[in-house]
Amino acid sequence: MNQSAVAEPAAKAGLDVKRKGVFLGAEVRGVDLTQELDKATIDALKQAHAEHGVLVFPDQEISSEDLKRFGRYFGDLSVHPFSTNAADAPELIVYDNKEGNPPAPTDVWHTDETFREAPPMGTILCSKIVPEVGGDTAFASMTAVWEGLSDRMQHFLLGLEAIHDFKPFRMLFDATPEGKAKERSYEDKYPPVVHPVVTEHPITGKRALFVNPQFTLKIKGMEDEESQMLLDLLYRKTKRHEYQYRHHWSPNMVVFWDNRWTQHSALHDYYPQRRLMERVTVGGTKPVPAAPAVDEAELRRYLMPPVTAFKNRAKRQHDQ
Repeated sequence: MNQSAVAEPAAKAGLDVKRKGVFLGAEVRGVDLTQELDKATIDALKQAHAEHGVLVFPDQEISSEDLKRFGRYFGDLSVHPFSTNAADAPELIVYDNKEGNPPAPTDVWHTDETFREAPPMGTILCSKIVPEVGGDTAFASMTAVWEGLSDRMQHFLLGLEAIHDFKPFRMLFDATPEGKAKERSYEDKYPPVVHPVVTEHPITGKRALFVNPQFTLKIKGMEDEESQMLLDLLYRKTKRHEYQYRHHWSPNMVVFWDNRWTQHSALHDYYPQRRLMERVTVGGTKPVPAAPAVDEAELRRYLMPPVTAFKNRAKRQHDQ
């Protein structure tokens, strides 16, 4: 998708879309999110969202109902199983961080909820109270990271798959029989899932890396040491400043990011100042692989076959 494919529908819908960063980010004016939007505006926003990755709507003094209505223009709202949801609206997440209630570990680079078989397509965050200093959110273009890799590295990554898990949320369960039982129940609901390491955007067709240090466990089928070495390399690429857009919040600002090709990290430098935000998450579909999955036999070479490869082996005590 070229810039004219985004600019023309936006102009026809009366939107003013200006880029904020080199690889991602745009500010959108000319729309009032307290009002219902027409189809032309929604379609223009969908295109801008896919192309820019992060849309910033300043000066939007909206209610929780406005936020939910805006999210539903783009899909069904999902319920985060481990977040601080509003009591009367589980699809609405409320972050009210202040002294005595520090922020969750969201200062790690991540793509939202990749522990799901179908991760969200996007996330919408609205600022209510912002700290006097600090509290920015950094975004990274995983398409830019992909395009910055050498041809040989790109060829190697195509077709690889990674295992994702809700690992950062395991700390929420107490080390008691009741806590362990509850954790096991969530393991049944959200077992580890496999996603392609390189995905293809369903609208733009652009490729992006789809691994993150918060939820990705390892490369499927690869020896642990090689897997960790490769993931660490890709994670370091995300930290390059030129691939990022750092967003500074003001009150009554709405930010809508594309979970399919961006990562983000919320800075915790503001605590114990207060930071009140509301969020909705738009459900998505399974990530689209950029290439067919590789044969796992090509990823690992054993000096000796693993014990589990032999089904007629001697029984161990737990098998009795």
